[in-house]
Amino acid sequence: MGRNVIETVMGAIVLIVAAGFLMFAYQSGNVKPIDGYSINAKFDTVSGLALGSDVRIGGIKVGVVKNMDIDPKSYRANIVMQIKEDIKVPTDSTAAVVSDGLLGGKYVKLEPGGDEAMLEEGQTIEFTQSSVNLEELIGKMVFSGGGVGDKKSSGNTPETAQKPQEGELTTTP
Repeated sequence: MGRNVIETVMGAIVLIVAAGFLMFAYQSGNVKPIDGYSINAKFDTVSGLALGSDVRIGGIKVGVVKNMDIDPKSYRANIVMQIKEDIKVPTDSTAAVVSDGLLGGKYVKLEPGGDEAMLEEGQTIEFTQSSVNLEELIGKMVFSGGGVGDKKSSGNTPETAQKPQEGELTTTP
């Protein structure tokens, strides 16, 4: 009977420690909802971006991606961002979907403009830059040969072309 009491106490201690770790992760992970106002931005592609992704200005989190949908007329991705109430974004600001390091996730980077008028609830950022697909870039680099279309690397310039020897067959383009 004494052994069951010790096992029960040890199990309770493990559960308390696990709950402490969960509370710490929740508080330090900035997963709490953000109170503020919503602004929109339209992108050609937002690959890698997800609901809850950060919105940052100067590397500091100022909001989250609240909603993502597609505009049925233009087929552009419409992103709704929830921005902290105390952060005001000028109307001529730009938004870009960027990567957080080589293997990190994507987030929305806001670059504040110089306009004195500020975006308000529901307004749209006009100047955007879409996500860059890293896999596609690497594929282009690997399969392009590094110098496609470059006359210096192709070796088929008129100056380097060899003249046919006597008796050789030639073809003309």
